[in-house]
Amino acid sequence: MASEEGVVIACHTVDHWKEQLEKHKDPKKLVVVDFTATWCGPCRMIAPIFAELAKKMTHVAFLKVDVDELESVAQEYSVEAMPTFLFLKDGEIVHKVVGAKKDEIVSSVEKYAADA
Repeated sequence: MASEEGVVIACHTVDHWKEQLEKHKDPKKLVVVDFTATWCGPCRMIAPIFAELAKKMTHVAFLKVDVDELESVAQEYSVEAMPTFLFLKDGEIVHKVVGAKKDEIVSSVEKYAADA
């Protein structure tokens, strides 16, 4: 199986989502989730930046959830706008960025990944 380091892992089923959360559940491991939608312009704009971050920060898990595909997951995390980026540690939300705010997303990844 190919290493998942340095890539954005798209979760297409609730089972896969739960499996990824469980796999990366660790107080030291940062998980960044991009809640996105195919019809969302800003989501498409920020996607390459998110992918670039995943390549650079290989010790961080980057997940992507399509809100239309996994509506229940989006609801569970009260995601109302796209894109929404959730920063999780040990399964708990430590930070949230709503919108395609490149600088805030990058600085948040660096900040919370450094806490590890």
